Amino acid sequence: MMTDSDISPVRDPGEISSVVEHCFRHEAGKMVSTLTRIFGAKHLNLAEDVVQEALARALQTWPYYGIPKNPAAWITQVSKNLALDLIRRDKVFRNKETDIVRLMEDGPAFPGAEDAVSFKDEIRDDRLWMMFMCCHPLVPQEAQVALALKTLCGFSAGEIAKAFLTSEAAIAKRLTRAKRRIREASIPFELPAGDELRARLDGVLQTLYLLFNEGYKASEGDNLIRKELCREAVRLCVLLAGHPVGNRSRVHALLALMLLSAARLEARLDTDGNILLLRDQDRSQWDQAMIARGLFHLMQSTEGDELSVYHLQASIAACHSAARDYESTDWRRILHYYDLLLDMDDSPVVALNRSVAVSKVHGPRAGIEAVEAIRNLDQLDSYYLLYAVLGEFEERLKNKKAAVEYFRKSLELATIKSERKFFMKKIRALESGRSGG
Repeated sequence: MMTDSDISPVRDPGEISSVVEHCFRHEAGKMVSTLTRIFGAKHLNLAEDVVQEALARALQTWPYYGIPKNPAAWITQVSKNLALDLIRRDKVFRNKETDIVRLMEDGPAFPGAEDAVSFKDEIRDDRLWMMFMCCHPLVPQEAQVALALKTLCGFSAGEIAKAFLTSEAAIAKRLTRAKRRIREASIPFELPAGDELRARLDGVLQTLYLLFNEGYKASEGDNLIRKELCREAVRLCVLLAGHPVGNRSRVHALLALMLLSAARLEARLDTDGNILLLRDQDRSQWDQAMIARGLFHLMQSTEGDELSVYHLQASIAACHSAARDYESTDWRRILHYYDLLLDMDDSPVVALNRSVAVSKVHGPRAGIEAVEAIRNLDQLDSYYLLYAVLGEFEERLKNKKAAVEYFRKSLELATIKSERKFFMKKIRALESGRSGG
């Protein structure tokens, strides 16, 4: 029963929407995981509907009664109540109502908490557990990660599309196919052990990687950085690395990459929330304890003969962490790692990042040539960082007019406020000092 002390004063609609959005990002995935475990995987849509209804009720009632002191607990409890009502009405669940109600009422108040029930000593965390379920071999491989990001991490189709350099329509089709496959195949919501579980590991790692990336540099919204997504990705990866099925070289490499990158979060924005490039960051703000943890896991990742894309990306991050200042960065070593990475993953984004290292070692003209040589370059036509990189190269070549044109294109495509301000500042600086191009 909610008491007056549980409710905060009525707030404006904008604040309420923000709180609900926060709960959607942080709690909805956990609740969907728990409900799907209880209802069965073929009722994934039903679990999502229950949680969506709880969020809708929050938007309807909080403007009148105020925001609860613990909004996440409120939404969790309402979701449970809605689910129990549905179970008692629906004949599909009637023959196992007693068992389901007991699970609902005896389960942890916050799915994924440390005291969560252990599922036969496999995965203790509900959300991590469901990532393995989403990466079931019967789910089309291209849809596995998209399904996990949408269902568990609250990603929009637009955010997922940007991560995969494709359209929202294509992602929507993937999600529809994945859910239909789960329903038609009656995929059991249970985890196998041993080799079968390990076979799903790569899909889970890619999900965690993209979850962290969205936190490190958001694809949309007002904030460039979403620390809570980075923290959640690190938390899940720590759990995975500490589990026998996840105590693998590439898991430690991914965790090293996350920690070494997260160590720089506090220095990536100025006091006004505007982006600071690596060369402009105050390195005294870098979290040295987190860097040390990252280097520890990077060392652990070297055990055995495996070399993954996460090893190489973590090694690049370690080079930046080891540099006393921007000028002393070992760009030749970084370029070497990018050359190896491109052999393993010849995506246009990796090639674009490599072109920056090429320019640091061989000059901006060589950087432009590296961009022009990118395979499937057309996939980056709507990628604002392509034009930002080319603008940087042209600026270093003193071609101010060309640089301005590229930065204008980046400004047109960028969606994050702080990045748009960055490009506007670059354009103004170049135009005010233009001496011909």
